[in-house]
Amino acid sequence: MKLGIVGLPNVGKSTLFNAITSTRNAQAANYPFCTIEPNSGIVAVPDARLDKLAEVWQTDKKTPAIVEFVDIAGLVKGAAHGAGLGNKFLGHIRECDALVHVVRCFDDDNIVHVVEDVNKPEGVDPIRDIDAIDLELILADLEVVNNRLGRQQKAAKTGNKAAAAEAAWLAELAAHLEAEKPARTFAFDEEDDAQKAARKELGLLSAKPVIYACNVGEDDLLGGLDENKYYPLVVARAQEEGAQALPICAKTEEDIADSTPEEKLAFLQEMGIESTGLDKLIKASYELLGLISFLTDGKKECRAWTIKRGTKAPQAAGKIHSDFERGFIRAQVIHYQDLADADFNYAAVKSKGLQHTEGKEYVVQDGDVIEFLFNV
Repeated sequence: MKLGIVGLPNVGKSTLFNAITSTRNAQAANYPFCTIEPNSGIVAVPDARLDKLAEVWQTDKKTPAIVEFVDIAGLVKGAAHGAGLGNKFLGHIRECDALVHVVRCFDDDNIVHVVEDVNKPEGVDPIRDIDAIDLELILADLEVVNNRLGRQQKAAKTGNKAAAAEAAWLAELAAHLEAEKPARTFAFDEEDDAQKAARKELGLLSAKPVIYACNVGEDDLLGGLDENKYYPLVVARAQEEGAQALPICAKTEEDIADSTPEEKLAFLQEMGIESTGLDKLIKASYELLGLISFLTDGKKECRAWTIKRGTKAPQAAGKIHSDFERGFIRAQVIHYQDLADADFNYAAVKSKGLQHTEGKEYVVQDGDVIEFLFNV
């Protein structure tokens, strides 16, 4: 899973990237375009289930699922036409599975807020800021769609029915984009395989799922968000789109990034927070992309594997190795909660018939502990 961190300059993108990757790979500075090349960081997905299995087995190796975060330089108005190195940055977005759109939700006269002209600071307005980024993605998509539409319309004139069918929905999509609406709100036909293939080739930027990371002040975390006038606006916008909005204080996350797990826990308890912004962000990302994790365990290694929700056992086995899928025989499955309820006594779980033998049609569930049997 690859998540691109996007937003206007100076909204806290690089600070957040530094925090969630526990690195200083991204230079955080108070001037536009301090990030030119995209910084990339691999982050382990927090999973208490994996931690417990590793403890029970005293395993030689614990391998969590991972998420790749890419810190993409700040976009400004006109990026779709090359402003602020926009074309290059939009290309980096195209490679991501989903976007973490960092939105500034705090006031600070010491931090320049840039929307269009780098020499003209503007006041904080999260909805205007979201619209500014959305519009650049939409304009970039509109150019791609119109180019393909022209080719398909030309092919349709020769009697090509497939081209005519594609041109029909592309025209509707172009009109949708021209109305400054993102592709993710367009009514695509999910049953049309040809349309799905075309959408993949188009690589539409504004079709990518979005999580709004609302960068709030440290005082907002301490005193609650009731006094923050910006956060509710982003929440309402996210609800309109079926997206998620998460309050995150990038500065606080960066301050605790290098702390030990014990120190982080103590800090969270003191702040009255259940989990870090990173944990919330990864959880929201999994939900957004329809992902789950299954587990494999043993003395040699305990590991979490990321799959799409709805994946069947053979395809899940293929995540481990292609031979596992090709020679799939069956899967021995224990639901994690059944294992926990039995105090991780594997013999007791098996004696109660709680280890299931599943075949090719079994749909893997989140937290399943699986042993695959195969023959090639």
